[in-house]
Amino acid sequence: MEEIKKIEIGDKKYPELLRKIEDPPKILYLRGELFPNKPCFAIVGTRRCSSYGKQVALEIAGNLTEAGLIIVSGMARGIDTFAHKGVLERGGKTIVVLGTGLDEKSIYPQENLRLAREIVKKGGCLISEFPPETPGFKSNFPARNRIISGLSLGVLVVEAKKRSGALITANWARKQKRKIFAIPGPIHSLNSWGPNFLIKKGAKLVTSANDILKELNSAEQLNLQEILKSRELKGRTPEEDLILKVLKEKSLSIDKIIEKTNLPAAIVASALTHLETKNKVRNLGRNIFGLAK
Repeated sequence: MEEIKKIEIGDKKYPELLRKIEDPPKILYLRGELFPNKPCFAIVGTRRCSSYGKQVALEIAGNLTEAGLIIVSGMARGIDTFAHKGVLERGGKTIVVLGTGLDEKSIYPQENLRLAREIVKKGGCLISEFPPETPGFKSNFPARNRIISGLSLGVLVVEAKKRSGALITANWARKQKRKIFAIPGPIHSLNSWGPNFLIKKGAKLVTSANDILKELNSAEQLNLQEILKSRELKGRTPEEDLILKVLKEKSLSIDKIIEKTNLPAAIVASALTHLETKNKVRNLGRNIFGLAK
């Protein structure tokens, strides 16, 4: 990875939105390329996310990237990780805000070290207010959340339990007068408690990237529908088209796909393998499949 650089609050490269928050970091440590003049938007959520949450994070992060926003998150397990991956899948650039030093031994979680390298390699960046070799003390992460929201025009919470760090980020966003957005979820799901609570408190309910773009009054929103239309997924066979059609509703296990399409198991398995190699569907884990775009 690139060497660690340092930006002070008075530097021209210091992000203007972040400079204006109540307690901005006096120094930012940086690996990669920061985008001080480009609009940023944060996507956060629980570490223990569902397949629904994974798919939503990937899809909305990717669509917002194509609409011209830089996605900010914390590279934690779960929703943060899938938001960053959604950006990379669309060839975009993303900002990671860490609660540790930026040296490779300190980066947390270590399982995302390869992802961190890829983000920097593809033109994004890692930033932190903590100097190199700072470990992931528990108190660091609520503090770093104010930077995630401080960099951003708004914050989307995808899934969050009652005591989730994502709700700390949303609270910072409220204090910083940023717009707050949330993905609604089933009322009996623990992961839905946070977003549903935020919606009751006035957060904007989101079912697509366009809901966010309209609220932000982004000039790019006029192009989003054309972008999404041009990316409409088609299979090479009627069987693949049928599988893509049932996956438009929601992510499904392979058994449910077989049940809904009434196709032989061997054909479904072969079609899914081909669609996955063509980046049209993705395995979200435990043989649950969702649309890739």
